[in-house]
Amino acid sequence: MDRLLEISIDEKHKELVTFIKRLKKYRNHLFVFLDHLHVPADNNGSERTIRNVKVKQKISGQFRSNKGAQNFATLRSVVDTLVKQSIHILPNLKLIAKLTPE
Repeated sequence: MDRLLEISIDEKHKELVTFIKRLKKYRNHLFVFLDHLHVPADNNGSERTIRNVKVKQKISGQFRSNKGAQNFATLRSVVDTLVKQSIHILPNLKLIAKLTPE
């Protein structure tokens, strides 16, 4: 990769020059997943996390209120965190509901 990044690129290809500069700047962080097995090689987890919101928007077109959107985002965040940590969802949502003032 270092050899590829050292290839001279004509400045008229501004987007490519910018991309190569960014690769050089972050080169030490590009392949962390090779040394640390707990780091995924892709960002599919992040994409899956936002998918629920996009599906909700696509089906209903929008949220009816900002408060509804905030509530949905909060619940999705809690559920996604529980799933990622392999914690049972329903008992914990019940616990949260008991602790939350009306």
